[in-house]
Amino acid sequence: MRQLLRREFLKLTAASALGFAGQQEPNQGGGKAMGKNRPNILFIITHDTGRHLGCYGRGAPSPNLDKLAEEGVKFTQAFCTAPQCSPSRASVLTGLMPHRHGLIGLAHRGFRLRNNVLLLPKLLSQAGYSTHLFGFQHETTWDRVSDLGYQHVHRPDGLSCLKVTPLLLDFLSKEPPQPFFVSVGFTETHRPFPKLEQIPPQVKVPPFLPDEPDVRRDIAELNEAVRRVDESVGQIVEALKKNRLWDNTLLIFTTDHGIAFPGAKATLFDPGVEVALIMHGPDEFSGGKVIDANVSNADLMPTLCEIAGVEPPADIDGKSLLPLVRGEVEKLHERIFVELTYHAAYDPMRGIRTERYKYIRCFADRPFWLPPNVDNGLTKDWYKRNRPEVFKASRPKEMLFDLRSDPLERNNLVGKPEFEPVLNELRATLDRWMEATDDPIRLGHVRPPKGARVTPSKVWGPEEGVTDQFDPEKD
Repeated sequence: MRQLLRREFLKLTAASALGFAGQQEPNQGGGKAMGKNRPNILFIITHDTGRHLGCYGRGAPSPNLDKLAEEGVKFTQAFCTAPQCSPSRASVLTGLMPHRHGLIGLAHRGFRLRNNVLLLPKLLSQAGYSTHLFGFQHETTWDRVSDLGYQHVHRPDGLSCLKVTPLLLDFLSKEPPQPFFVSVGFTETHRPFPKLEQIPPQVKVPPFLPDEPDVRRDIAELNEAVRRVDESVGQIVEALKKNRLWDNTLLIFTTDHGIAFPGAKATLFDPGVEVALIMHGPDEFSGGKVIDANVSNADLMPTLCEIAGVEPPADIDGKSLLPLVRGEVEKLHERIFVELTYHAAYDPMRGIRTERYKYIRCFADRPFWLPPNVDNGLTKDWYKRNRPEVFKASRPKEMLFDLRSDPLERNNLVGKPEFEPVLNELRATLDRWMEATDDPIRLGHVRPPKGARVTPSKVWGPEEGVTDQFDPEKD
């Protein structure tokens, strides 16, 4: 029956949507490697950065990343599977949506990947890559980091750029075994941001936020965090060149989800699910290409498998980006699926994003912004003082936005007769997808795993009232 559902869903969606069924063992070595020699892969992932970079027009100082984008490949419409850390990062390593890889909440709060899920580091190790983790990861707890499949874990006495980068530079200087897969995690752009005594006179506030002094300070301090990340990226690029690794290394920069501001992180609005994705390397990954097609961070896993010459698991949700990069196709997905189940608090939502429309369905009664799922900071405090209604007013059960005319997603089209056909189509597509992918949310309240720590929904901050006692009334 499940296989029938999968086939039917694929037929109905023209095989274009993210989200299929269980995993099969890959055919090792059966993929198509990029170029004559398999490149090294250096993968940099940050916290909570969204597209807050100069090359995406956000005003943050990022000259080194801007240069990589100018000379490599920049994806302008890359999205994560989930607007919070652990579920999204696990999608990168598995090519699966969160409710399929099992990590539907934060790893440090007791949520876990399913035991039978195949992970990218293990696959690349089996394909002959030397695999290394430098700095931060958020797919499991540190006492279980071996479960991720890296052959070598390099954990400095801190996870900032200042601690992680010197360790990586030392590694690159010592003729590391090749080909290598190196994952580098930085924490700078996660709150709390670096504090500034003086705020620059020109600070570009994202259009979905109010241009107020406290918000400008908040953005300026995020900009400083971005500057530090960018400085480390520049050092890494120089080290690759100095150690004659540059010409055969694919450098990837991305982040896990949108910026940690109200209306972004832990929401399914674009500021929550948008991510930067820049790739620079040999062969196809050069020349200053700009790709505007919708892609998902679940696409990275099959992409890197293809580059490494290893067949990915058969039934993952992501698709290789290489046909896009090579100019063989104009799009991979007619629609992208996004989801949220647990962040600090339980806030179940599912969404579909097409080139034109965004559809969001909410499965619990919540205020428009759920306070414990909004990171504490200057901007949140400003909203509490000046626009408290966003933390009190009920969130609609359904939302539909026309992204062409309403890119800030402020005009909910549910209930407007002229958009009823679009709404019905997206409703039905989401229903079929949830059934075909065995999404537990369709059956009601999704319980956290035993012992997981969850914040009640009716408190202000993420760390208030955290409990491991499941109570569906408090969520």
